[in-house]
Amino acid sequence: MSASLTFVTPPPGLDPAVDFVLDEIEGANGLYALSTAGTPRSRLFVVDAAVHLPDYSPYITDEQSSSLGVTRPQDALLLVVANPAPTGTTVNLMAPIVVNASTGASAQLILEGQDWPLRAALARHEQPVAVAV
Repeated sequence: MSASLTFVTPPPGLDPAVDFVLDEIEGANGLYALSTAGTPRSRLFVVDAAVHLPDYSPYITDEQSSSLGVTRPQDALLLVVANPAPTGTTVNLMAPIVVNASTGASAQLILEGQDWPLRAALARHEQPVAVAV
């Protein structure tokens, strides 16, 4: 899967870029590369919170949802930036990327007044093994 995303404001640290491409990493369920569409290219790794962080439920304000045209939670894709390191991968839960799954309108939101960590360890999820009977 590859999708074009347009941020309503440049993500922090990537100003002035607003046009990005989201590419699925083959063989890694819920892992994506988010790259700037122009040059020079910048790339971040992001994970689908629904796949890797099922208990993650940040509060998104009506104003934030409205700026993306999201009217129902199921219309949004919630991504978090992953930071791989030799000691393990961490994710930033304080600044999720919210994507309108229908239009590609996106924003990296800074969650104010919420107690989410900037560097949460990403737990390894084992894939269920199919057993033939």
